[in-house]
Amino acid sequence: MAAPLSVEVEFGGGAELLFDGIKKHQVTLPGQEEPWDIRNLLVWIKKNLLKERPELFIQGDSVRPGILVLINDADWELLSVSSRASSPQPLLSQLLGWNWEGSPEGLPLSSAPHQGELDYQLQDQDSVLFISTLHGG
Repeated sequence: MAAPLSVEVEFGGGAELLFDGIKKHQVTLPGQEEPWDIRNLLVWIKKNLLKERPELFIQGDSVRPGILVLINDADWELLSVSSRASSPQPLLSQLLGWNWEGSPEGLPLSSAPHQGELDYQLQDQDSVLFISTLHGG
């Protein structure tokens, strides 16, 4: 059984308005049979933190298009499929190709949209930031 995790969840760019205007949440995810991943975190967020208009944050089992997700300050789209169980590499090391376990060209392996990102296994003390890029006009 996976131990409880302490994770910082933050919302910005207007997404915080869906969460009673609160930007930072220090949460403790309860222990469960499987390790916590982003997919499970989104379900937990919807059930425990989201206060209104879930359609503006969640689409299917992922975040809605227009919401950037950073895990430990790294864009989740830069996480390679092979590094799901570990923390994301720093962006600079990814760009320079250091210890990159993607395709031979140094690019992330392709997968279904958000598939690898949703499978990232959370670690204790991880930080997950959701930034809305959608703005009214």
